[in-house]
Amino acid sequence: MSVFEEQDYKKRFDWQLWKKLFRYLKPYKKHLAVLGVVVIILAGIDTVFPLMTKLAVDSYIVPRTFEGLWKFGFLFALLVIVQAVVVWLFIAIAGKIDMGICYDIRKRGFERLQELSFTYYDRTQVGWIMARMTSDISRLGDTIAWGLVDMIWGFTMMLAMAVVMFVLNWKLAFLTLSVVPVLAVLSLYFQKKILKWYRIVRKSNSRITGGFNEGITGAKTTKTLAREQENLREFQAMTSTMYHSSVRAAVLSSMYLPAVLTLGSIGTALALWYGGKGVLAATISYGTLLAFISYTVQFFEPVREIARIFAELQSAQASAERTLSMIETKPDITDSAQVIKTYGTTYSPKKDRWPEMAGNITFRNVSFAYSGGQKVLTQFNLDVKAGETIALVGETGSGKSTIVNLACRFYEPTEGEILIDGVDYRERTLLWLHSNLGYVLQTPHLFSGAIEENIRYGKLEATDKEIEGAARLVNAHNFIMNLEDGYQTDVGEGGGRLSTGEKQLISFARAILADPRIFVLDEATSSIDTESEKIIQEAIEQVLAGRTSFIIAHRLSTIRSADRILVIRDGRVIEEGDHHNLLKQKGYYYKLYTNQFMDEQETRLINA
Repeated sequence: MSVFEEQDYKKRFDWQLWKKLFRYLKPYKKHLAVLGVVVIILAGIDTVFPLMTKLAVDSYIVPRTFEGLWKFGFLFALLVIVQAVVVWLFIAIAGKIDMGICYDIRKRGFERLQELSFTYYDRTQVGWIMARMTSDISRLGDTIAWGLVDMIWGFTMMLAMAVVMFVLNWKLAFLTLSVVPVLAVLSLYFQKKILKWYRIVRKSNSRITGGFNEGITGAKTTKTLAREQENLREFQAMTSTMYHSSVRAAVLSSMYLPAVLTLGSIGTALALWYGGKGVLAATISYGTLLAFISYTVQFFEPVREIARIFAELQSAQASAERTLSMIETKPDITDSAQVIKTYGTTYSPKKDRWPEMAGNITFRNVSFAYSGGQKVLTQFNLDVKAGETIALVGETGSGKSTIVNLACRFYEPTEGEILIDGVDYRERTLLWLHSNLGYVLQTPHLFSGAIEENIRYGKLEATDKEIEGAARLVNAHNFIMNLEDGYQTDVGEGGGRLSTGEKQLISFARAILADPRIFVLDEATSSIDTESEKIIQEAIEQVLAGRTSFIIAHRLSTIRSADRILVIRDGRVIEEGDHHNLLKQKGYYYKLYTNQFMDEQETRLINA
């Protein structure tokens, strides 16, 4: 399998990317409309306050009169109250949009992860996926809901102030705002530099999340191999990359903000210089000068905010590129448009149109190669009758799991076709096949929660009686009832509170609850003790009755009752028959079986 390498991104500002993100704002159109009104009102009030200062100076302070001051006080108090209400609305609505966007993007991301084929997980580390689903999406939600709204507020306020300033004194306004073009050029320069380092930060964050994941899941292996120091050294190398990149991005941001402040101060100084001369010459009133000073200070306040948001947008674009690349990844295995039209999708199935499955499976001239790898199967043919049990044995890498994964449509043939009940399975929906499939892995995975909940995963609408029936069928009921809380016992993360054999029995019960037509056992007894194997072997015989089944076996003693045993080597069937016939042939299977039998007898004698 190929090692996953994250895509590198080079665009300074990707408008098409942001257009895709803005689609997640559609469900919040009403909220956005209200928020837009709120932002305009807020910017308007902020623009009015310096005019109120001008009015107070020119109408009351300079003339030294209190006539009509109560009206001014009432109007000022009213503005303060309205501003407080508007700010509260702003925070409440923007917060709701923030949470909603994060929820929607995560939901879409999780849906896509359910749809993606095995090949995606073969080449993509868990940590990279986790980083995108958590920190990257959180950053996107914050930026879209708060950053962009703050930016709209800033631009609205700046425009309103500029208009008022030009109305009050166009010469003074022109002089004060002469620094804006310089600011624009400066912003373009810093945008490129900041985005470059934030991309490295997000990429490093994914690697660190992956390192955490591997460190936690492989903790036992680390301790048994005494690799703590080496692991720490490798992890420090990853974190140092993120540290240095974060520092560079922070330094650039810290340089950008003072540059904006400096330009703002220059604008204020120009207003004081030219406006002061105007006051002395009696061409500009004291109130107008004070209003201009307030405006120059306030004008560059949203500029500072926009500068901050601008830096955050660089980081957010780096997050957006990675998040959307995952969401937009196309599954390697999909249903055709005609199949979807007839049978529905994974999330909107038309089950009333699904045909009943008998369980006949045919491989017809099937060839297969993993992406970027050598061919595993070449012109492979196999005909499996409904209800037949097929065992697959052979060396590691011989193609056993590939054959089963192709039959389950986890992968599709690169050449040839696979028929189920005489029809190419690509003419049926994936969900139809997987709904008729029971799969028990060598290392069973249980979800955190009660045993009852884990069994019910096989059939969500199952009653308690059906769950108990499935557990009894696979010989799991007795050990479950011996637990302190019975079926309500919490299995722990990954089923860590149960033994491997107990987890395997629960996974059997979960698989059989769905009443599948096709059953797959992938090395289901290779990791358990002999006593548990006997219990599971009895369960297997009951579970497989009447179902088409594939057994990938390491312990050959578990497949003696199979209808047919296929000995696979280099993707080809070199021997075929039932257990007794293959032993009579004294070929490859005979050697495998006798060697394993002798090893088991030797182990029993040593342990006796």
